[in-house]
Amino acid sequence: MRAGTSSIEAPDLWAVLGLEPGADAGSLKRAFRQQARRWHPDLNGNDPVAEERFKAVNAAYAVLSDPARRAAWEQGLAGPEGAAAGLDPFATGFPAFEDYLDELFGRRRRSQRPTDGGWAGSDGPDAEEPDVAGQGYGESAAAQARTRPAAEASSGGPVTASAPAPPPVVAATDQETLVELSPEQALAGERVELELADGTAIEVWTPPLAGDGWRLRLAGVAPGGGDHFLQLRVRTPDGLRIDGLRVLYQLELAPADGALGCLAVVPTLQGPVQLRVPPGSSSGRLLRLRGRGLERGSERGDQLVEIRLVVPAELSEVEEALYGRLQQLAAEQQA
Repeated sequence: MRAGTSSIEAPDLWAVLGLEPGADAGSLKRAFRQQARRWHPDLNGNDPVAEERFKAVNAAYAVLSDPARRAAWEQGLAGPEGAAAGLDPFATGFPAFEDYLDELFGRRRRSQRPTDGGWAGSDGPDAEEPDVAGQGYGESAAAQARTRPAAEASSGGPVTASAPAPPPVVAATDQETLVELSPEQALAGERVELELADGTAIEVWTPPLAGDGWRLRLAGVAPGGGDHFLQLRVRTPDGLRIDGLRVLYQLELAPADGALGCLAVVPTLQGPVQLRVPPGSSSGRLLRLRGRGLERGSERGDQLVEIRLVVPAELSEVEEALYGRLQQLAAEQQA
């Protein structure tokens, strides 16, 4: 990968990280981790703009996480490029993403010394050499393959450079998490925290008046730039499903009850009630219980009861004879 100088595509550093101005340190770090993973060149081998976007994210975090540089930028004493001057650590290649985060957030204390340039750590007797293939802050394998042959040629040695390995390409895969909410949480909106498979922490608020079966899309947070979906489940133990202010319930009846009509006990959020099912009710018919839904201010929803006729899996001899007779009558009427 060709390295160049840093550039910030947007003048608003907060916007580069997808944050509102003045976000706290924890939000800043989470946003940086998310955007850095999304645009790291090793994870976007087929995206020609990923390198510049990754540099912009790195430079924005370097300015906003440093009180002095951030103050200079906010007061207009330095533009984004000036505030981020000297903050391009990628002049000789890109480190592996996890090593980059380990070093930046202080999770790894290992000293590292580059072979042919790049970022150097301690030069003391305990300093370790960087791993092969660009691990740590030494040059990447591709950068070493470019620089070493030139050095050997100047000394008269043979040039035997091998072709650099192509960068890994991570396929974009969508992921999904089931989130269970109570009717009250779905009505007002709920704060949800989850940790993705790669360790990324996500915090999101569900929208007010959410319903059972809703899917919320978190764009670009899954590995390879895929989307992560939140599948909402808003149900009560007795089978009520919430959809905004409305409550939905499926009532199972025997075919005879649907044909002749009956009284059925139906659960509601306020307790069970008796519902009169009119004769000739087929599967799919909706009956309304007014005012039995959720309440928000002066608004109150209804409860819809869907009729579902269910035939027994096993019939007694008497039932089988009766169904047979009904079948004969239906055939005679159609003749």
